[in-house]
Amino acid sequence: MTTVRRRRNRYLSGRFAPVTEEVTAYDLPVTGRIPAHLDGRYLRNGPNPLGVEDPAAHIWTLGAGMVHGVRIRGGRAEWYRNRWVRSSGVADRLGEPRRGAPADERLDISPNVQVAGLAGRTFALIEGGIRPYELTYDLDTVGPCALGLTPQGYSANAHSLFDPHTRELHSLAFLYGSDDVQHIVMDETGTVRRTTTVRVPGNPYMHDFALTPHHVLLFDSPVVFSPAHLATGVPFTWDARRGARVGVVPRAGEGPVRWFDLSPGLVGHTLNAYEEGAGRIVVDVVRHGEGFDIRDIGSSRPTLDRWTIDLARGTVRETRIDERTQEFPRVNSRHLGRRYRYGYTAAVELYAAPGGPDDDRPEEGFSNALLKHDLERGTTEAHEFGRDGTVGEGVFVSGESPAAEDDGYVMAYVFDPDRSATDLVILAAQDFGGEPLARIHLPVRVPLGLHGNWVPDVRD
Repeated sequence: MTTVRRRRNRYLSGRFAPVTEEVTAYDLPVTGRIPAHLDGRYLRNGPNPLGVEDPAAHIWTLGAGMVHGVRIRGGRAEWYRNRWVRSSGVADRLGEPRRGAPADERLDISPNVQVAGLAGRTFALIEGGIRPYELTYDLDTVGPCALGLTPQGYSANAHSLFDPHTRELHSLAFLYGSDDVQHIVMDETGTVRRTTTVRVPGNPYMHDFALTPHHVLLFDSPVVFSPAHLATGVPFTWDARRGARVGVVPRAGEGPVRWFDLSPGLVGHTLNAYEEGAGRIVVDVVRHGEGFDIRDIGSSRPTLDRWTIDLARGTVRETRIDERTQEFPRVNSRHLGRRYRYGYTAAVELYAAPGGPDDDRPEEGFSNALLKHDLERGTTEAHEFGRDGTVGEGVFVSGESPAAEDDGYVMAYVFDPDRSATDLVILAAQDFGGEPLARIHLPVRVPLGLHGNWVPDVRD
């Protein structure tokens, strides 16, 4: 008799595997030195399902959101916490009282994409018209909230951008099943000040956007909403008949959108954008090639690309910044929308031939390296964490009194195979390839996940 071994779903095992407990730990051990002036929380959100109905069909972007946080003050790591974001369904599953009443039970989904701070408050974010959830300082769930809510049902999306120059929070929000997107502008408390609605037929997936002092850039692509795929939990598909284009919208909301055609592809995430005088816009993006499938994101081999938009001529010049497969771009937020020199990404590693059913390396997604791009010199530097030291998104944090754009730190959760647990690693951005300044040793593994932020402390 022949025995057939079925390879397990790697998104439910190894580094992606969801954790099953909420943990609180104090006075975390540290190797190295945490910069003494850092005062705040490093937070990261990501999917962490409480249960999976069909393990064979599960992908890593599905599941209730879980926020992981480390509190830093005075050179010490005071605590680590991980908490599920308690939508009504999550609260019911945990046998707990619900936190507030959702506006629509059908869209009451635990946000699992991003976590951010604004005006002393903490928010877990997602997209598609699904409401954000507010969290306490200690990451407990308060309930669904109206951050960025408009009368049409749009709300703050996962990749909302805070402009430090104008103190405005911007979102480009879409709804599943709608041909409109909305540019939502909020003040620094989260109050909506104005909205602009843009018609984009076909309901494309607009996960991210870009901002300059005078423009909003939105990305139309062949990845579109598909009602036929709703049952899979990932309601998108690649429509080969549809092209790709970038839209330029006046930031003040006055004037029509201008569209510029592009090679077929999908913008995964934006690094940054800026203006070159009144006639040109430069936007740097992580671009996925033709045939993008969110179930297998590495197969489209995302690269770091630059588009130079000539408004007068009505053209776009597409160039490749770096050929390496990469995702999760971040920039010094003080340079958002302005000319800049440095960007940071996470390298993506592809395994063409899996090592067997017990090989817990992801087939695609994350690797062991962060990348620092010097866009002025056209060079890239890597920091590698060892063969099995898987690392997620790196977040740039400015130094105490920065004298240069890269005067600061890059923070990231890194799996330590020797401990079978995760470290919060702090790199000196100006010594990117050198030894980390500090490794904060968490007591547990943080599953590979999505996005996060450094949230400076503003409590009294």
